[in-house]
Amino acid sequence: MRIRQIDEEGSAAAVQMAPLIDCVFLLLTFFLVTSALREIHRELPLEMPDRGAASKAKAPDPVLVISIAKDGLIHMAGEPVTLQVLHQKLRAASQQPNVRVLIEGDRAAAFQHITYVLDLCEFEGLKNVGVQTRD
Repeated sequence: MRIRQIDEEGSAAAVQMAPLIDCVFLLLTFFLVTSALREIHRELPLEMPDRGAASKAKAPDPVLVISIAKDGLIHMAGEPVTLQVLHQKLRAASQQPNVRVLIEGDRAAAFQHITYVLDLCEFEGLKNVGVQTRD
């Protein structure tokens, strides 16, 4: 036996359309408002800074390279120098701000030659001193 469901008004059960229409109108309103806000963001004025506001690139610090050969000879800029000339050049270099000193010692050189140049740098007040070895 088949039972038929009938509601109070005497008709078969049906889907209510009013809540679905309300949901559709709410979605439509939401998309209209968000698209209007997107237009406002797109129209914001934007002022680019002029070229003079860019920061200037900092010039690299000057580097003073001192080479020590395996026989103890000291070279600056490819030319051999005496200890007195080296002392004068280090004194002149200490007057420049942010000067760097690089001591390139031969691997076979006696360490006393390298420590002498390091002591001269410390005596003249040079703080940025590096040491490296080469073959």
